[in-house]
Amino acid sequence: MRTLDDLIKVGVAGRRVLVRSDLNVPLSADTADGSARSVTDDGRIRASLPVITKLLNHGARVIVCAHLGRPKGEPDPRYSLRPVADRLAQLLGRPVEFALDTVGESARLLADGLANGELLLLENVRFNPGETAKDEAGRSDFARALALLTGGEDEGGAYVDDAFGAVHRAHASVYDVAKLLPHYCGDLVREEVSVLQRLTGEAGADIARPFVVVLGGSKVSDKLAVIQALLPKVDRLLVGGGMCFTFLKAQGHEVGDSLLEADQIETCRRLLSDAGDKIVLPSDIVVARDISDDADTETVPAEAIPAGTKGLDIGPDSVARFAEVLADADTVFWNGPMGVFEVRPFAAGTKGVAEAVTTAKGLTVVGGGDSAAAVRALGIAEQRFGHISTGGGASLEYLEGKILPGVAVLEEL
Repeated sequence: MRTLDDLIKVGVAGRRVLVRSDLNVPLSADTADGSARSVTDDGRIRASLPVITKLLNHGARVIVCAHLGRPKGEPDPRYSLRPVADRLAQLLGRPVEFALDTVGESARLLADGLANGELLLLENVRFNPGETAKDEAGRSDFARALALLTGGEDEGGAYVDDAFGAVHRAHASVYDVAKLLPHYCGDLVREEVSVLQRLTGEAGADIARPFVVVLGGSKVSDKLAVIQALLPKVDRLLVGGGMCFTFLKAQGHEVGDSLLEADQIETCRRLLSDAGDKIVLPSDIVVARDISDDADTETVPAEAIPAGTKGLDIGPDSVARFAEVLADADTVFWNGPMGVFEVRPFAAGTKGVAEAVTTAKGLTVVGGGDSAAAVRALGIAEQRFGHISTGGGASLEYLEGKILPGVAVLEEL
């Protein structure tokens, strides 16, 4: 696929370039109408800066489009990108024009008025129903309108996809618009795909071993496909988070009021049988009767969770056991927290495992989503990891072996 460097070599000065970025960041909830909201975690914005900066410094007229949250195809102030524009301007140290719509009068006037090295951010693309329409016809009009903001191919318009967190969606701003303009892979997408190829053995070399995968999060069903895809490839699969309780139940243990997917018990039982000693479950659990900052907690053996309590984190013995496995790993992939890390009494397991991942001697990859958020929330320096993905869902689907529409379309020349 053509890269951003290929576009730079051709020349971008004076050209309008549409960049699909991933700016889907959490916002504060200051007011009911969203008018005073601010960005609470700017990790994805910071990850988008290199490509935007490179284009601006080469004289491009940059139009950034992105989504935030899941509005229902119409404007919703709770999901406006205005706070993102403010934070983007702070991080760039230069002005950011903000369109009040996606492809309407405001967007067209501001796009037409851009000078070399200037930046425009469009309002949330999901405010337009064409962005997420199920059929190609429903997306095409919106994709054409986005492409026309660049003047189209005849006027030097180009498209760069740098939103890895969205490439698993066949949405208008990710997939359809790439068919209408000369299209290029942004540095972030290129790096993400390269790292994931190393985890799947597609990068021209065998996976460096031992290969250890750490999975957490709430539901087995959310991770089942990636477990099935990775289990033949890994040396150890460490399981924590809410999903571990379905595995513990499959072993015959009582789990109290812990999160449980009863319809997945038999699947977990089969996975444990097929995996032999590859799957490692927690040995102790932090339990409580409620989820709060002042909850009364107790650490109990994983096979002895008291009735009426919920398992909300893995315990210190589990962290130590997981750390021992991780210490010798040459390749690590971690996706999903070990507990309810957002609440202080249940954060130690996630922090302990995150710290252990950083000590692995080889490639360490954090699979985006809640894992990346946990790294930042718990104050662990991001540079201690080999790679932190910006796309949890996209990472998992790639590892499952699925075709990512936003990547596939970039490979079409």
